[in-house]
Amino acid sequence: MTYYTFIIEYCPKTELYIGYVPGMKGAHSQGKTLDELKSNMKEVIEMIKEEENINIEYESQFIGTQNIAIAT
Repeated sequence: MTYYTFIIEYCPKTELYIGYVPGMKGAHSQGKTLDELKSNMKEVIEMIKEEENINIEYESQFIGTQNIAIAT
């Protein structure tokens, strides 16, 4: 079993969750709920793996997130 990390953002304008795998070309999707997004992300990763017919190597490695304060 291979585990993939994906980033989740929320768009209040469309009311959709957006997800993408950093460093994996084409690995992005959206969903109305987090469960729907997770299901859609699994499907898109599986499709990419099937199309490439190889084990996907990340172009980059996810490290984490940080906050930065900017004076307003």
